[in-house]
Amino acid sequence: MDPIRSWWQPSSTAGRRTRSALVPTCNDGPMAPPSRFLTLADVAEVLSTSSAQVYALVRRGDLPAIKIGGRGQWRVEASQLEAYIERMYDEARAFVDAHPFTEGEAKTGAPTD
Repeated sequence: MDPIRSWWQPSSTAGRRTRSALVPTCNDGPMAPPSRFLTLADVAEVLSTSSAQVYALVRRGDLPAIKIGGRGQWRVEASQLEAYIERMYDEARAFVDAHPFTEGEAKTGAPTD
């Protein structure tokens, strides 16, 4: 199962997330399956960034999305968000491999090269 779809649900508490808010629970019976598509605000919450930053990712083509409805609201498929996160991990890994951490950087907090 897709990690985003298995644990993430929109928060009902604006601006505050707790582990209990991330895990869907219901005492009234089965819950509806997680949505296949996320709003830009939902994506921003998952990535801990702003909606404006997510919009920029979409407009640059870094994060595939679709426009729906008469007002052209953007939606990101959960699987596309997961693929984007994996690409970012790959890029970060490549950066770390190409730029090894040095002792001088540890002392000053800045790269030495």
